[in-house]
Amino acid sequence: MSALKNKIAVVTGGGSGIGLAVAKRFVEEGAYVFIAGRRQMELDNAVAEIGKNVTGVKTDISNLDDLDQLYNCVAKRGKIDVIFAGAAFVEKSMTAAATSEHFDKTFNTNARGTYFTVQKALPHLNDGASIILVASAGKNKGFPGRSTYSATKAALRSFARTWTSELKNRKIRTNVLSPGAVETPMFDEQFPSKEGAAEARKQIMAMTPLARLASPEEIACAALFLASDQSSYIAGIDLPVDGGLTAV
Repeated sequence: MSALKNKIAVVTGGGSGIGLAVAKRFVEEGAYVFIAGRRQMELDNAVAEIGKNVTGVKTDISNLDDLDQLYNCVAKRGKIDVIFAGAAFVEKSMTAAATSEHFDKTFNTNARGTYFTVQKALPHLNDGASIILVASAGKNKGFPGRSTYSATKAALRSFARTWTSELKNRKIRTNVLSPGAVETPMFDEQFPSKEGAAEARKQIMAMTPLARLASPEEIACAALFLASDQSSYIAGIDLPVDGGLTAV
């Protein structure tokens, strides 16, 4: 298949987990992909793993100069057809214990960083491009310790509505992809021990009708749908890919 033949895509958070799986799938479908991430070694490993039609650009999306550098690099190859805005920061904290540093880092990356990832891309986007914002099933739930993270993901849902209206004359589609729990390194990093991560898996599986976590590749399949012409008449939606977690 070549659903993205000759397309140029930008994947933030592309060094591991969901972003890496999406970058791989986009390349398999014919795209040239720029993956952006904060850790150079992780980016280098991801580029080597993908093997072709990929460039890694060290980028902290909360740093506007880094975003300018990313798009300057992409512009040397051409206009952008797909943005997969997957970079995020997650740190659990109960509201009573949250610090201003925790709040600012979460919002600066997830909400502000994603906002400017898209804003700074606008001059570089082809008309008819697809913007995919990565939110979370958690924005529709009241999970303890997730007040800041879930709020930033709810902000992305709002961005998508506004951008769907603002960019309609350019036929640029903005949609939200909301994964449930996914088997990625980020999942384990949220917990202080292996035992804590294992217990969280059990709890989430018990709440999820499909009774398991998603694989990154399953999220990539949904991203491909939103990136390609298969979703050409879909704009402004929130697509849950969460095993039924938020449907029941």
